[in-house]
Amino acid sequence: MKLYHNPRCSKSRTALLLLQQREVFVDVRLYLTDGIDADEVVELTKKLGLHPSEFVRKNEPEYKALGTDEFSIEEWADIIERHPILLQRPIAVTDDRAVIGRPPEQVLTLL
Repeated sequence: MKLYHNPRCSKSRTALLLLQQREVFVDVRLYLTDGIDADEVVELTKKLGLHPSEFVRKNEPEYKALGTDEFSIEEWADIIERHPILLQRPIAVTDDRAVIGRPPEQVLTLL
């Protein structure tokens, strides 16, 4: 399982701990430091079954600076690639599905 993780986020830390306690191998993606590319965002859109405007952090200054959230999937993918802070966290991903770990226990639905 892949986990888009921010170690400074308590919900992200809790989700990772829940998976580790169940001995799930977790590929931790530190997307804030390593980045996330637009193709990954498009793939998350498919696996989450959500438009990117539904899995961005709307309280971030980068979001507010956009002035709107009326962008195509591809435009959002480029925006999130440039501003990974906008990506909601944590997001757990398997081969065919993904969930946002809010609450953190949501990640367990992928097991």
